[in-house]
Amino acid sequence: MPRSGPPKKGQKARKSNAKARADGIGNPPPPQRSGPAPRAKVKAAPKGQPLPSKAEVKAFLTSVGGRVGKTELARHFGLATEMRPALRQLLSELKFDGAVKPVGKRTFEGGGPRPENAPPRRVESTPAELAEAARPRGPRGRPQPGERPIQRPLERTPEARAPERRPSPGAVPDRLPETAVVEVFGTDPDGDPIARPVSWEGAGKPVIYMHPERRGQTALAAGERVLAKLRHISGEKYEGRTLKRLAAAEDRRRILGIFQDGRIVPTDRRQKAEWAVPPGQAGGAQPGEIVLAEALPSTGFGLRPAKIVERLGMMGEPRSVSLICIHTHGIPEIFTAEALQQAEHAKATPLGHRTDLRGTPLVTIDGDDARDFDDAVHAEPDGDGWKVLVAIADVAHYVTPNSALDREAWTRGNSCYFPDRVVPMLPEALSNGWCSLKPKEERGCLFVEMRFDRSGTKTHHKFGRGLMLSVARLTYEQVQAAADAGEDPEGLAEGHIARLYDAFRALLSARERRGTLDLDLPERRVMLDAEGNVTAVIPRPRLDSHRLIEEFMVAANVCAAEELERLGQPCMYRIHAPPSEEKLASLKEFLGTLGLSINPVGQLQPRDFAALLEKVKDTPEARMVNETVLRSQSQAAYDPDNIGHFGLALARYAHFTSPIRRYADLLVHRALIRGLKLGPDGISETELARFPETAEHITATERRSAMAERDAVDRYLAAFLADRVGATFAARVSGIHPFGVFVQLSETGASGFVPMKALPNDHWIVSEDKRSVAGRHSRQVLRLGDEVEARLREANAQTGSLVFELLMGGAPARVRSGRERKRR
Repeated sequence: MPRSGPPKKGQKARKSNAKARADGIGNPPPPQRSGPAPRAKVKAAPKGQPLPSKAEVKAFLTSVGGRVGKTELARHFGLATEMRPALRQLLSELKFDGAVKPVGKRTFEGGGPRPENAPPRRVESTPAELAEAARPRGPRGRPQPGERPIQRPLERTPEARAPERRPSPGAVPDRLPETAVVEVFGTDPDGDPIARPVSWEGAGKPVIYMHPERRGQTALAAGERVLAKLRHISGEKYEGRTLKRLAAAEDRRRILGIFQDGRIVPTDRRQKAEWAVPPGQAGGAQPGEIVLAEALPSTGFGLRPAKIVERLGMMGEPRSVSLICIHTHGIPEIFTAEALQQAEHAKATPLGHRTDLRGTPLVTIDGDDARDFDDAVHAEPDGDGWKVLVAIADVAHYVTPNSALDREAWTRGNSCYFPDRVVPMLPEALSNGWCSLKPKEERGCLFVEMRFDRSGTKTHHKFGRGLMLSVARLTYEQVQAAADAGEDPEGLAEGHIARLYDAFRALLSARERRGTLDLDLPERRVMLDAEGNVTAVIPRPRLDSHRLIEEFMVAANVCAAEELERLGQPCMYRIHAPPSEEKLASLKEFLGTLGLSINPVGQLQPRDFAALLEKVKDTPEARMVNETVLRSQSQAAYDPDNIGHFGLALARYAHFTSPIRRYADLLVHRALIRGLKLGPDGISETELARFPETAEHITATERRSAMAERDAVDRYLAAFLADRVGATFAARVSGIHPFGVFVQLSETGASGFVPMKALPNDHWIVSEDKRSVAGRHSRQVLRLGDEVEARLREANAQTGSLVFELLMGGAPARVRSGRERKRR
């Protein structure tokens, strides 16, 4: 009798089953089923071939007798292993189109024609998308954590609209994909590169810690872009490995720093690691010199090596601060020989067919440190209103389309201003010569004559090309003093300044009715002595004379945009979008802590901001509110498509008044010249064809210059405060982050950082909205805008960084919040 019990397992079971089958007992073998054709035999091609086209794959599947798997396909077309994911993507599209027929899970046969009632056809994959499909993936091609699945668009037809596709379970919101293009912006304390994604629209600011390059490869340097494989670590932190190094400008891959003791100390505060200069690679540099260097292949041990390729001068010299900023931000400063030659050969503008304005007493009004004068103004009564004339230097006469001067101006996009120098858009022979409206010298100009009624409403305007002669070069302070005293500067007819101010008041009333965003954030002016040393950092005064010129220039800019629209000519608009919902929500939260409010996005107008700023005027919170409102705004930009200017509450606006220092203004001049038939040097068809590209370019150069100028002021401030380390300053909390607190000094406007470890001994917890930080044990709370006392611990002129500690509690100072001040 057979023994009962659990079924046999393993080798014994296999032997028992085999014996039973041999004896004719047990389960009979399964019957043979009819099925697909057997796998076809495929001849292998040499590896390393490119990805085949859809037609080639379809033709091959049709020609073979039998079913073919992905492995056979890859073997036949000679595809390397890394091309398998791209092949899968290609087969998926062919299957969707009905061009191939799946047989089982992993094999295919040639398909038939596409059915008439088939769903919408997928759009053909581009080479870039197939390359994206070829990136490394997890097991069996599944997306790894943090990866966004590839979603192919569908053709849209009136008869068949593609249904909305649901994201794959592998997709994680607000997380970087597994593969992305990143840009290196600094190094960590160990010298390894730190990068950020080139394009990112999610929440937060992801930081990517890149692995060192393979042995023998040049180290990654700041500014270099790579295609990287990413792995999410936690929060906003990622780990990255280089898949492919992308082309980048040579100067962006260079290291800028101070050569000391055989090392290079970076001048960029984001660079945390030093670089070693091997023997023979110093290029003759002396200790203390500012140098440009290139990274060398790393052995993987010690400091990363670098080779000095250019010496820029000694640190501490008057020119060193701006020089560092110029090279850090990649500001072009050297003109080509051809452009310089064209500028040197420029001559005076003849009268010809121009309007003769030499009898009109035009004056220039600029800062006392201005280096070029590109606008002149005049005003006189016109019935019960005013006639205002604005004349602008005729740069288009000298800088013609596609000339060497034009190419240099386009590359720069704009001039860049530092406390000790200007990096001009045009060579000095033009920017300080023939295109500068110097007093008592004839100059060619484009002008606009505007007429306003007594309420400031424009009733008429007219553009022309003229020849003018400025009767005086005035400063803002001179004009304001003359207006306050009821007098006129020497050389001007009686009442000249008074007429300018009367016209200004009419325009100002129109501006106030319109309701514009007028932030009260004074600029900082760095005062230098003859040797280039900082003597003071003071706020630039905001005088009515400044506003007078601003109102005249705004009016001229509006007229330029209106005239180009009337003429049907293209216009490089200056646009400014309303605040985004996210930024506005953040602003509303901040204002709520001060008991203030503002309208929602759909109902928001610039006058709402004006009313808000008026409400906090002359209060302790005024500066912080102004800065927070500024941060909530979108950035202005250049664009050939008009969306209006939110901040100025204008439907159309273009820059016309500064062609010496802004390429956008030069384009507007050329368009006016062409539309009004004022000469042969109007805008060309080639320029029109690249208008969108030019708009993006000059927007980027403007922002680059703004960053460089702010960087220079920060470095000068750090140099100015270097002798006051240990001193205590009145300050306000201007930013709160998980790693520390930012403060702004009331005296100079300098910004500095307070690391968490520099706060009093406690466990500090940052609020979710990052608007306050509280001590768990002390129960002290720091909020945005709070007044604090900060002691300077470190001032680094090389990087422009200031490090403080807050005085709270014992040696520390009290913190008064906005609410406490309000109760008082």
